[in-house]
Amino acid sequence: MVLAHTQTGNRVHLDDETIQSFESTLHGEMIRPSDDNYNEARVVWNGMIDKHPSLIVQCQSTQDVQHAVNFARNNNLLLAVRGGGHNVAGTAVCDSGLVIDLSRMRDVHVNPEERTATVQGGATWADLDNATQAHGLAAPGGLVSKTGVAGLTLGGGFGWLRNKFGLSCDNLIGAEVVTADGSIVRASDTENNDLLWGLRGGGGNFGIVTTFEFRLHEVGPEVMLAFVLHDGAGDKMKHALQFWRDFMAQAPDEVSSLSSCGIVPPDEMFPKDVHGKHFVLFAAMYAGDAEEGRKVLQPFIDYGEPLVNFSDVMPYVEVQQMFDEDYPDGIRYYWKSLNLMRLNDEVIDRIVKHAPNQPSVLTTTDLWHIGGAVKRVGTDESAFFGRDAAFLLNPEANWEGAANDDVNIRWVQEFIADMEEFSDGSRYLNFAGFQEEGEAMMKSSFGRQYQRLVELKTKYDPYNLFSLNQNIKPAKA
Repeated sequence: MVLAHTQTGNRVHLDDETIQSFESTLHGEMIRPSDDNYNEARVVWNGMIDKHPSLIVQCQSTQDVQHAVNFARNNNLLLAVRGGGHNVAGTAVCDSGLVIDLSRMRDVHVNPEERTATVQGGATWADLDNATQAHGLAAPGGLVSKTGVAGLTLGGGFGWLRNKFGLSCDNLIGAEVVTADGSIVRASDTENNDLLWGLRGGGGNFGIVTTFEFRLHEVGPEVMLAFVLHDGAGDKMKHALQFWRDFMAQAPDEVSSLSSCGIVPPDEMFPKDVHGKHFVLFAAMYAGDAEEGRKVLQPFIDYGEPLVNFSDVMPYVEVQQMFDEDYPDGIRYYWKSLNLMRLNDEVIDRIVKHAPNQPSVLTTTDLWHIGGAVKRVGTDESAFFGRDAAFLLNPEANWEGAANDDVNIRWVQEFIADMEEFSDGSRYLNFAGFQEEGEAMMKSSFGRQYQRLVELKTKYDPYNLFSLNQNIKPAKA
């Protein structure tokens, strides 16, 4: 017998016969707390998340997902859905509920003639990149190759190709979805197009996507990456951010860039004489001819005297992995974000006030430029909100040791609170803390599109079975 929690927090006992009957329908594996691989199966990337589900189903097929959804609904179980398990908020696992784990479903099929790829819901961006780059193609992904395709896409998807080809969700052209009633439906421009609209940035609210279909673009195999750390001590941080802002104001769409403020860690990849110094990172990729990109991005290298310069022409798959080692499994992460409507000197001064006070050497303050193709997608094309913003601010606290939780979380929260006046209140929901602000944050983050999302949620998940996410409550819940 297994003790579990319902959606409303009540306790329910699942007898062995009920569990065994469910298990007999699966091609994948059922994992219980008594199993040897339970602790490995329940762990997610963010070390702050330490939860103990009652049952984990590692699915092998869409039918496994369908059976698991029906079991959760029929028994009113608290339900978490795991794709890549890389979400900062840790919503891929829950206490005393059921986890539907797609991590065994990682197949990728590329159609080079049609320039499309179909990707199972447990795949990572490394899986997708490796398959598509074999044909000189790519789908816009993120900056860390271990990130799950599902979570990044459903939440939007900022990456190296955004200004040229849009967000990850903008390139989603079809999906296979298991909805809350156990139906397997197709979402495309011609079938359930309202659902496709919601999947393009509306989060995991409307069902479990077992297969994504992406539009691909010619990229690489080699591209130019500018990746250079400049001195960020004192006024130098302000001046560097001003330079980066002004450069991006006239940069072509081929350039997607972010700037990060931080402290050089005592890592062997950096010269010892720069360890502990404040830096401003210029990171930019040119989505086009690599040698042309070298010319366009050269000003990032020529600015000042670099502390460290890793800029070069390199394979696109290596660019996609540049940040992987900065985000190891198991350390502690707390990130929040805010869409900034401008980045004038007043805004930069406020950032410079907070950024150098980071409590951990592993932390950075990230600014993402928003332009080009991201801004050319209309409201009727996707649920993603935030295209009116000029920049995305993301203070990301990364640290080790539970004793340091409070100081790191407080730094992020105070930083964001002090920047609110420069925003319309919307956030990038892949970087949304632990959803402390609840429904108010969701309303501000989706703005004028929120009510349409409520209607869609009510249609596809009227009783909020899929509640462990950046949640949109249905009208009937």
